[in-house]
Amino acid sequence: MAATVLALVVIGLPIQDPQPHTTGTLTHGRTIAVTTDTPAPAEVTGPLARRVSRDRVEKATRVVVNSVVFRSSGQNLTTVGTYIEMASRLAEPVLLGLAALAIRGRVKR
Repeated sequence: MAATVLALVVIGLPIQDPQPHTTGTLTHGRTIAVTTDTPAPAEVTGPLARRVSRDRVEKATRVVVNSVVFRSSGQNLTTVGTYIEMASRLAEPVLLGLAALAIRGRVKR
């Protein structure tokens, strides 16, 4: 899980969350048509010092815990971050199961 948090902090989280933009049109009478568009998260660029901060580590930790425990992070991630999250959903439960089997094998002896 720590490796997943580190990967998300460095390359998986966008620098800023995308801001939704809502536009609407008012037609004759009382009809309003509203459209909300959320742009795709911006890819991470810039120096490593800008990417690693307390807020980003906290957000990455919440994403990983929600992904593993609750199966839904609901966060806007970059494309690479989405793949990191999917890989962690597969790998982390398997690694936890193998750790439990290893501990069980040690205790049985």
